[in-house]
Amino acid sequence: MKRSLMLASIGFLFATAAAAQNPPAQPGPNNNAINSAGQNNSVAPVAGRNSFTEGQAKSKIEDAGFTGVSDLKKDDNGVWRGKASKGGKTTQVSVDFQGNVN
Repeated sequence: MKRSLMLASIGFLFATAAAAQNPPAQPGPNNNAINSAGQNNSVAPVAGRNSFTEGQAKSKIEDAGFTGVSDLKKDDNGVWRGKASKGGKTTQVSVDFQGNVN
């Protein structure tokens, strides 16, 4: 029973990730608590209590090479999400509690 529930949960996560433009927050970090400079610990934002202010989240995104950061809002998983431009294209961006910019 537990195995089938776990497999169903994993299938649901893959289905929602494919349907969304922004990847869903991961349930746990399973990696370092703090990033080294210029390093992402994760390919998707990690859920967790985020202590970054809006200004700090914007700075993290700009440090990753994005410009024109706008519409930043913290979601229910503690992930800052918004829009920004890079290479002439506007895209969805996120910053998790570890400072990962995706």
